[in-house]
Amino acid sequence: MKQESCYEVSSENSNRPFFREIFESVAIAILLAVVIRLFVLEPFYIPSGSMEPTLKEHDRIIVSKLNYYFQEPKRGDIVVFKYPLDPKRNFVKRLIAVGGETVAIKNSRLYINGQPVPENYLPQGLRFADYGPKEVPEGSYFMMGDNRNNSDDSRVWGFLPKNLIVGKAVVIYWPPGRAGTVR
Repeated sequence: MKQESCYEVSSENSNRPFFREIFESVAIAILLAVVIRLFVLEPFYIPSGSMEPTLKEHDRIIVSKLNYYFQEPKRGDIVVFKYPLDPKRNFVKRLIAVGGETVAIKNSRLYINGQPVPENYLPQGLRFADYGPKEVPEGSYFMMGDNRNNSDDSRVWGFLPKNLIVGKAVVIYWPPGRAGTVR
């Protein structure tokens, strides 16, 4: 004897929960994406060669917005920040000195508090203009591009206030051949 199912299927009633479930899933995904982008990680595009050879024009990077909630920015970090002269624009540069330190460049050599600082990330033989000495105010940073002769940085527009920092560049994700951590 064949048993019949006692379940009824009504397309009108079953579509409502399905579409509601889809809507809720999409809404949650959008909310998570917005929260992650606002407070955790954000992608950025590199439009110029001011950070070459570390970051090249057209690279795409991921910036961690959490790092500086737990630790202070430190010398050598690659930082994305709001450009002090036009906060609608984002810049990416290397943090060279923190508040209270004195920066000078002589004969294409960087000095912090009178001591030479090794810059192994720069191409050998790179020559750039002298600067300073100038003391970085507390709560501010001195930023420079790795492509010293093609960088609009603290030597031009002054010191970066801490409140303009967006986050720390942590990963290059495009192009695939350059994918990896930012150093």
